Amino acid sequence: MPDIAISVENLSKSYQIGHNSVKAERYTALRDVIANNARNLVRKTRDMFQGRAIVQGDEVEEFWALKDVSFEIKQGDCVGIIGRNGAGKSTLLKILSRITEPTQGRIHINGRVASLLEVGTGFHPELTGRENIFLNGAILGMSRNEIKRKFDEIVDFAEVEKFLDTPVKRYSSGMYVRLAFAVAAHLEPEILIVDEVLAVGDVQFQKKCLGKMQSVTGQGRTVLFVSHNMMAVEQLTSSAILLAQGGVIQTGATSEVVASYLNRFAAEQFVEFDVSETPRKVEGNQKARFLRLRFDRDYPIFNANEDLSFTAVVSAKNAASDVRISMTVFANDGTPVGSCFGPGFLTIEPNASYEIQVRLSQPKLAPGMYYCGLSIGSGSNTAGHVDFDVVLDTLNFEVRPPEGDDGTLAIWPRGWGSLMFSPLQQQLMSV
Repeated sequence: MPDIAISVENLSKSYQIGHNSVKAERYTALRDVIANNARNLVRKTRDMFQGRAIVQGDEVEEFWALKDVSFEIKQGDCVGIIGRNGAGKSTLLKILSRITEPTQGRIHINGRVASLLEVGTGFHPELTGRENIFLNGAILGMSRNEIKRKFDEIVDFAEVEKFLDTPVKRYSSGMYVRLAFAVAAHLEPEILIVDEVLAVGDVQFQKKCLGKMQSVTGQGRTVLFVSHNMMAVEQLTSSAILLAQGGVIQTGATSEVVASYLNRFAAEQFVEFDVSETPRKVEGNQKARFLRLRFDRDYPIFNANEDLSFTAVVSAKNAASDVRISMTVFANDGTPVGSCFGPGFLTIEPNASYEIQVRLSQPKLAPGMYYCGLSIGSGSNTAGHVDFDVVLDTLNFEVRPPEGDDGTLAIWPRGWGSLMFSPLQQQLMSV
């Protein structure tokens, strides 16, 4: 198969999830406690010697993140991998990047692989930007002279020249992603794998990255691109793979697969979203963390002349002042529509939970399907801000034509450009 870059056959990946069982009895004898602990110790010791992960809990559930996945990707193809959160996209990329092993199935990869997955992977936090460039090149099998020839190009693309000799653990998430992408794209791997992590960068950098990936594909190298931005997927890729519940639902031309994805999931309507265990593409400092989000109505449907309102349940780990929530609204194809900040006047105490009522006054969105990205932190875009927690791809909702419109309501079509939203209104309540 000289023209096949990646071949996947009946690939499956399972994880062992531990649960603590709840006993119906009010009292437990000491001998039962000792016996249960002994059984758990034997199981964990057996797992350790057999090379399996040690699972906490006295009951174990098997969860299949991927099941019987098969496909082929030719050399020089640019392929989009799409699907909802939990579909198995990140697990698939980790297996292809050799970060984790499959439970079943076979993979054949023809060429060196460079991956840009979650922020925080791929670099050693204690090493400087300069040292990490050479480390990643060595991992790809490049000589020091080969890396030196690409060094200036990487630094120029990443725009981090002033911070090259600073440990990357002190980089902002944006700086980290810029350098990580520059390293992955410029060190000439035969296969480049890019996850949704590009959503961290600003709009100009995202355009720069898309241009570079198009250039990489034009050089005959293979690109796998995961994104919730369907416009970017259609712009960059010629074919796509749709995943759902760990399996391949459809493969084919990007336009057809994207249309199927939008039609399949547009009708899903939820008013409450449990985000406590949602994987974070961007890790904030975790002074506070989103637990649940819910719309303040029975259905996630708003008229174009209505306020957009929801409640965020937040757990605070540390005390903080000047806390605010920020929100970006995306059209269903991933196009950013507009962003807004709440005023930074909230104060949180350590080890406490809060409900924050959030309201966006008459955003005047055009009828259609939307979703949100949220962050909680302190500061502002102009003065600089620190993110405590960031959740992407949540709060899916629908906007319908306005009721009782006398013809004077102005609706800003998405194709005209970004909306300027009014500041968010926030109200904090202890739980």
